[in-house]
Amino acid sequence: MTTAPIDLFSSFIHLDSSGEVRAGQTVFDSERDGWQLMTFHVETDADIHGDHWEIHTQADELVSCLTGGIRLFFLPEQPGEREEEIRLTPGTAAVVPRGRWHRMALEGPSDIMSVTLPRGSRLQKRAAA
Repeated sequence: MTTAPIDLFSSFIHLDSSGEVRAGQTVFDSERDGWQLMTFHVETDADIHGDHWEIHTQADELVSCLTGGIRLFFLPEQPGEREEEIRLTPGTAAVVPRGRWHRMALEGPSDIMSVTLPRGSRLQKRAAA
């Protein structure tokens, strides 16, 4: 077997339930089985769909800041509560609980890595969430 380096910024890493790990296209498929590791270089909030809330219904999500700075927001669980905010700096991560609406905002150009089960994930415009 021959192995080669994988450019994490041009491939998503698919971790199948069978134990297979493989590089694939940088397409987020909410119907896909298995875990997915994604690495992004982002310049603006538009690069991270900052105008949307996101939810992963099948698993937690690990969000990591590799470079730059990220603010991770959680939609209040009860009406009248304020959004929760976590600031991620290089080398830090946070776990977004399964079923929790969340969004990100950048403090500047950043590199982000996340790991989750894509199946059942969805986006919703912030004004509608």
